[in-house]
Parts: sequence; structure tokens; C-alpha cells
Amino acid sequence: MNYVDVLIVGGGAAGFFAAINIADKRPDLKVAIIERNKEGLQKVKISGGGRCNVTHAEFIPSELIENYPRGKKELLGPFHQFMTFDTIEWFEKRGIPLKTEEDGRMFPITDASQTIIDCFLNEAKRLNIQVFYNHTLKSISKEKHWIATTSQTTFSAKHLVLTTGSSKKMWEMLQSFGHTIVSPVPSLFTFNIKDDRIADIPGVVAQNVEIKVLETDLYSEGPLLITHVGMSAPAILKLSAYGAIELAEKDYNFSIEINFIRKSIDDAFDDLKELKQQLAKKTVMKFPQYELPKRLWQKLVYAANMDSEIRWADLTKQQLEDLASQLTQAVFKVNGKSTFKEEFVTAGGIDLKEINFKTFESKLHKKMYFAGEIINVDAVTGGFNFQNAWTGAYIIANAITNE
Repeated sequence: MNYVDVLIVGGGAAGFFAAINIADKRPDLKVAIIERNKEGLQKVKISGGGRCNVTHAEFIPSELIENYPRGKKELLGPFHQFMTFDTIEWFEKRGIPLKTEEDGRMFPITDASQTIIDCFLNEAKRLNIQVFYNHTLKSISKEKHWIATTSQTTFSAKHLVLTTGSSKKMWEMLQSFGHTIVSPVPSLFTFNIKDDRIADIPGVVAQNVEIKVLETDLYSEGPLLITHVGMSAPAILKLSAYGAIELAEKDYNFSIEINFIRKSIDDAFDDLKELKQQLAKKTVMKFPQYELPKRLWQKLVYAANMDSEIRWADLTKQQLEDLASQLTQAVFKVNGKSTFKEEFVTAGGIDLKEINFKTFESKLHKKMYFAGEIINVDAVTGGFNFQNAWTGAYIIANAITNE
């Protein structure tokens, strides 16, 4: 039997952050992490394309919570205790300054996730945190203390911190302890679309579009990326996050309407009539309008029943109407989804009503805590899921060390 003060199950971002902050505040406590894989911090490693998107440059709690489709209300209080400024300061104190990119995402200035991993591993070593790899959790029980049996040994712990992410097995264990699990569905995914208008132009970006999912209230705006299999980028990823449950119910078969130029169809038609006069002798294909990428413009022109040599002067009223429609009301059929890069995120997890958000402790079981994706909190892309992990883990550390 291994006796510890704090046992953390899950060697990911939230697990290491909780362990380090507990051991830093209370060096007298014996802290251990168990991880089922041969190494931990896998999501940290792949986040942000291997650069680790640590957090997001949003410094007002009431605005930060707007990026959480699930957990928005519950995170307001916690973000007043520990949020972006605190995250930046925490890493800077450990010799890791962060930088902010144009879209607000924040990365270590090294542009390497290994920097964050090395920081966590070095801190764990410095603080005498024991990390047990290749330990799969088999069972949990409660006697005087928590008893956790792994594939290799058994632990007795006064405090149990669960940071196992989207682990179906862990959720099933917690259900046996009376916790309610909101059924998990994928969040943050790209849309699979087969359509001639986007065929053969992967990599093309429309910078500022509006998208709505037809027959729903789902709407988003922002950049749109055309991929080999369909569409991605923030405009799509926001829809996938906020619509995670609704789109799962549709089995990922639905239609979207895209306004590529963010104008009404009538305004677009009036614009095109003026262009017909101004650019009369020019070839429509060769002169993209509305700052649209040339290859996308050409695809939309083709879709409006125009050939490659037609001049503006020769356009019929019907062709102008068709082009206005393609620019402002283009409907695409979505048939399936793909994981966004390697960053698999789920909506679902422990019901938020069963968690005390002042401490991230279970309301059903004393000295059992949760942080990260194990709870029914998820965010849009951009560093927000990590911020939830840092905040929850830090508050747990405070709760345990201030007893």
C-alpha cells in the first residue's frame, strides 16, 4: 500500500498543474500522480500544432466565459480567483514568458510545447512529486481514506483529484458513486462537405464570413478554411462547439448557409449591377471582388452559371441574381465530421450541479475533486480549454492546502 496525502489520477495538464501547486504551497504533503500511459501531458504536446496554446489574451472574466458553450455560468466565480493574468504570471515566474498572436492565442515564446512539458516535469521533480506511469486505475473505494487500486499497486489517499479528461471508464466509475454523467459527444470538429464549389481548392481562406446551420438557431462568424474534406477554421469550429449536442442529434447530416461577404442579397445585387457598369469590358473570372480569394471567387462565378470568358457587360439579370445568391446565401450539405487536427474535445462529463465551484470538490463525496475535461465544461478553440484546466487545478490546490 502506498500512503499519500493527495493522489491525482491523470497525468495531463490539469493533473500536473494541481500537483505542482499543491506541493509548492505545502511541501510537507506527499503528492502522487498516476498516469495510464508510458508518458503524460499528451494533449499539451499536440496542442496548437505542437506549440501549446497555453491560454487566450482575454482578461475580463465576464467576457472570457463567453467562450464556453458549457460551463459559462459556473466558471465566472472561478475566473475571478485564477484566470489569464494569473496563468501568464505563473509561467513567467518559472522562466517561460508567453507571447500573444493576432487572434489572441497565447504560446510560449519558444513556440514549442516541449517547453511547457519540461517545466511541469522539472517542477514535479523539484517538489518531490511522485509520478507513476503505466498505472491503469482499476477501482476506487472509500474507507477512512480513498483507496485506489491500479494495474500495479494500491494507494491510500486523504484527497483524491480526478483529472482523467474524456475517460469513459472513469465516468462509469463515478456513476457507481452516484454522480450523474452528461453523455459525451464530440466538440470542436470540422465539417465534411463534398461540393464542386470547394473542390480542388484546399487551403483557401475566406477571412470574414457568416454561417448559419439551417433549421436551427446556430450561427457564427469569422475566418473559414476550405480543406481536402470540407471546411474548418474558427467560423466552423465555433458552430461545432456551440452545436455539439444538436449536431450529434442530427448524426452530422445538416445544411449550412454561408454569407461570404456579410451583405444582404439585395445589397450584393446592387453592387454587382454597379460593377457591370464600372468593369464592363473586364472578364468576370479574372477580377475577384469583396477581397475574396481568386480561386473561391472563380468557383462561385462558375456556380452562378457563367463561363470563364464572360465579361461584366454581358451578364444577364439572372446571372447577377445568381451570383448575389452564391455570395450571400450559399447552401452547403454537411455529411459527417472530422477531428480538428489531433485536438479531440468532448462536450459532456460530470454534471455541473454536482460540483462545488468554490473548490471544485464533489458535492456528493468529501475530498474528491475534479478538474479539466472530466467535468461537463468545454470551450471553443484558442487556449480556453487549457485555461479551464489551469483554473480548476489551481482552485483545487488552494482548497486542499488551506484545510
